[in-house]
Amino acid sequence: MILAAEKLGFSYAGRPEPVFADVSLGIAAGEVVCVLGPNGVGKSTLLRCLAGLSPPSAGKVELAGQPIAALSRPAIARLLALVPQSYETVFAFSVRTVVEMGRAPHLGLFDVPGSEVTGLALEALATLGIRHLADAAYTEISGGERQLVQIARVLVQAPKLMILDEPTAHLDFANQARFLALVRRLAGTGLAVIFTTHAPDHAYTLADRTLALSRDHPPAIGPTFDILTEATLSRTYGVPIRLIRADGHISCVAEVEAT
Repeated sequence: MILAAEKLGFSYAGRPEPVFADVSLGIAAGEVVCVLGPNGVGKSTLLRCLAGLSPPSAGKVELAGQPIAALSRPAIARLLALVPQSYETVFAFSVRTVVEMGRAPHLGLFDVPGSEVTGLALEALATLGIRHLADAAYTEISGGERQLVQIARVLVQAPKLMILDEPTAHLDFANQARFLALVRRLAGTGLAVIFTTHAPDHAYTLADRTLALSRDHPPAIGPTFDILTEATLSRTYGVPIRLIRADGHISCVAEVEAT
């Protein structure tokens, strides 16, 4: 088991209601887990807790069998990579330099990335189809391109677990499809993946298991096709949702009347 969370909860000081509570999940090598839920149920906060960036108010997280709170940040970074919804920098680093930074957990304190790291960075950019952006300023490329750069950075980091917060939010339709195929390919090499999304269709396409979070019901986790029923999705999002099955694919339709 790469990561295990038991009865995890998070509350902000001074607020009576927890952001989320009683979340338990584990993920093994090569497994893909999706986290679904409406705005405000704590998906991003949960990812930060799993990555050791926000201490939970309840429960515990173990990474590679050790309490994550007992590990140093470099040790965590050699095992786990978190890609947030956005990554900003005021410095006009080249795209290649940003990707090379992913190798930092594997370098000594005073080591300088050499030609081997540069080669890894260029290979990762090529894998994402953005090799032509290597010398561009990170601050001058689009939001979707920045998201792909961050995925390339993770490839260079070479963790055991990749945690992605709405990774397709800034990607166009074609790049969403390419990204989903890439994640499935990476999982086939043994990489574990946890990702959040607002598109249940992506869970059906990619996730072995899905965690559904909602405001008024306990967390539900299980095999994606068992968990994401019309009843569970309707309860999770608070609107009637119908599943359409065609040619081996499932699409979700929210039946909301225009006002």
